[in-house]
Amino acid sequence: MRLPDPTWDEDINITFRRIRRAKFTRPKQAKGLTRKYLDAFLEVQPDSPLGLRNRAMLSLGYELLTRRSELVALTSQDVAFREDETLHVIIRRSKADPFGEGRIAFTSTKTASLIRDWLDWRGPHITYLFCPIYHGKALERSLSTTSVKSLIKSSAKKAGLDREEIDGFSGHSLRVGAAQDLLCAGYDAAAIMRAGGWKSVNILSRYLEHAEHNVWA
Repeated sequence: MRLPDPTWDEDINITFRRIRRAKFTRPKQAKGLTRKYLDAFLEVQPDSPLGLRNRAMLSLGYELLTRRSELVALTSQDVAFREDETLHVIIRRSKADPFGEGRIAFTSTKTASLIRDWLDWRGPHITYLFCPIYHGKALERSLSTTSVKSLIKSSAKKAGLDREEIDGFSGHSLRVGAAQDLLCAGYDAAAIMRAGGWKSVNILSRYLEHAEHNVWA
């Protein structure tokens, strides 16, 4: 049996490394759904049960810095109203938390109020925090992860954004935009990592690359 020529193998490795360097590309980052976009998206929601749910989803997803899978996985038991009229939320499902230990997050009074309005309409007997609405009734099942992306895209369209901006948004945009806003508000990396559940500064730095944060201003 003839053994492979080690010189030949090394030549192939060098060639592949050159190709990778020549065509180096990074994964495309979702457009950040920052506060200015959030306020615009909340404004265009309809005055209906669907609007109640959409406003609550957008505001909560932004303040919890959730991934879309985390947002639709929230249950009614994961949310508790605090004495100061904010929310205490346990996020139990995360890409970085395979064993479901969860992380704790908090909200503003404004978001807590939006959640309360939604729950008052939805009723107490639904498992998932956010659920589909059919013929004016809340259904006992979860939303799909694609519903988050669809909500963001449709809201951007209703807000009158151009096609290029709309195309830049994804289901990850709430998490990206909130992290960028926290940086611009003066919070340090430790605080942002705590708010969003990041374990690595290197990963967080990718989210902050396109933040409009001028340290000289």
